[in-house]
Amino acid sequence: MKRFFLGVVAGVLMAGLLGVVALLVLAKLGSTEKSVGSNSTLVLRLEGEISEKPGADMPFGFLGGAAPPTVTDVWKSLKKAAIDPKVKAVVLMPRGLAVGWAKLQEIRGALVEYKASGKPLFVFLRSPRTPEYYLATAADRIHMVPEDMLDMKGLRAEITYYKGALDKLGVKLEVEHAGKYKDAMDSYTRTNMAPESREALDLLLDGLYGNLVTTVSGARKKSAEDVKKILDDGPFLADQALAAGLVDALSFEDQFFDEVKAKIGVEVKRVGLGEYGRTTVDGFEGKNKIALIVADGAIVRGGSVENPLQDEGQMTVAQMTKMFHQVAEDASVKGVILRVDSPGGDAIASDEILREARLLSKKKPMVISMSDVAASGGYYIAMTGDPVVAYPNTITGSIGVIFGKVNLKGLYDKLGLTKDVVRRGKNATIDSEYYPLDEDGQRKLREGVQSVYKTFVGLVAESRKKKYDEVQELAQGRVWLGEHARQRELVDAMGGLDKSIELVKEKAKLGKTDKVRLVLYPAKQTIFEQLMARGQEGVSLEGAMRKELRQLTGGMPLSLFREGAILRVMPYRLDVR
Repeated sequence: MKRFFLGVVAGVLMAGLLGVVALLVLAKLGSTEKSVGSNSTLVLRLEGEISEKPGADMPFGFLGGAAPPTVTDVWKSLKKAAIDPKVKAVVLMPRGLAVGWAKLQEIRGALVEYKASGKPLFVFLRSPRTPEYYLATAADRIHMVPEDMLDMKGLRAEITYYKGALDKLGVKLEVEHAGKYKDAMDSYTRTNMAPESREALDLLLDGLYGNLVTTVSGARKKSAEDVKKILDDGPFLADQALAAGLVDALSFEDQFFDEVKAKIGVEVKRVGLGEYGRTTVDGFEGKNKIALIVADGAIVRGGSVENPLQDEGQMTVAQMTKMFHQVAEDASVKGVILRVDSPGGDAIASDEILREARLLSKKKPMVISMSDVAASGGYYIAMTGDPVVAYPNTITGSIGVIFGKVNLKGLYDKLGLTKDVVRRGKNATIDSEYYPLDEDGQRKLREGVQSVYKTFVGLVAESRKKKYDEVQELAQGRVWLGEHARQRELVDAMGGLDKSIELVKEKAKLGKTDKVRLVLYPAKQTIFEQLMARGQEGVSLEGAMRKELRQLTGGMPLSLFREGAILRVMPYRLDVR
């Protein structure tokens, strides 16, 4: 019996050891640099989310599939392809993209720059909508499936209001805010748009629509008025899109690749983005390291240093502090680009992250690069005093503060639930979900919100070198597009990664022609790290439900609304469809 148990233990240990070895081998295989053959065609099948922060590096589909590409992955691959003698052409096949307007501008700009190298760019569309078509206009020739539809019909902004439903449930959201445009909680306290909300959204929509019209007009050689008339006729059946001059050919995928073959004069050797991302190209990168620190997601306190997967979709103080310290202590890093993609969040967490960013800025040359959204707390952490770069379509500003607390007293009454309390202190129940805010509680919270707002406006004034009253006129919680923010000196320049690199090289006293190497923080995880982290965290129904519910709160943890918290958060989220 003793030998039996020893055998079982030995077998378990051996299996575990073999498993670890297998994982390490797979991780090595996944990270190995590769090369491609001559006359290769880079095929960009861009689908779903294209994030700023890298996911796990999963080299084999049965282990969860490849991680979604980052914006930097796409940008780097197109830059490499432009100078890589082994790459003959690029094929773009976008479908079902879930990205914002700023990321679309970055990727389209990279496609246009690639095409300027003289190499051909081909586009094949399936079930295209506005974002896929926007990218497709970078090519001279666009293909589409014959019986498909181009779902492009202009733009709209709509907000769902929950107050009627909450009233039926007996739930009330108690709100204090600073800034007449700070309408982040209006979905829960109103049944329609406030005049200020409509005014702000009108300006945003005018800017986004104008950019779409200008882009399509220039790419398809049509006047702006003609493009507007065409958009009024959308959506389009495939033959209608062809007749309107929006696409150039209707074909199936095999026919499309036959045309690619005929155009480039050789057999099409397809190389995917994941594989090409691990290739090296002579002359593409230099020895000068520039840290690209990704600050994305809703801003929350705390966080896990050991297990970043626990904080997926959020920007935590722990993770940001860890990355700032890593970069500060790395003598080989010549400069830093802080890449912000956040609608904001907890006011205290925003302040902690900004302090760490400012400490890093004193040690390393820094530039702020705004992605899809850098609003409210996302804009707050950008106020290091360094140059701020945004895309024309970046959502930014929202300089304002809000407090929201859920009052469940009406719901409890409907359910027959009661609470009784013994308290000491007049405001002891200020954060209770059962007791409403009384006059003293509202005054106390109003003082806190106004104090945090005053600090926010003063910080922006200091960072942007403007007077307090000048910023106050631009604040009030109002959201701006990047181009509008530049006109009002809330950001310094229009552009993306290329512009940010140009400015950080200048600050780091590097030559204009010096090659740099972007190093992403956080780094892409190996398969081994990902599986170990998943093992620690596990999967639970509660965790999945919380993730879904966070969609209703802009990524904020539900505890902030249950207990009440002062927030620097954007009023709404824009989805591009």
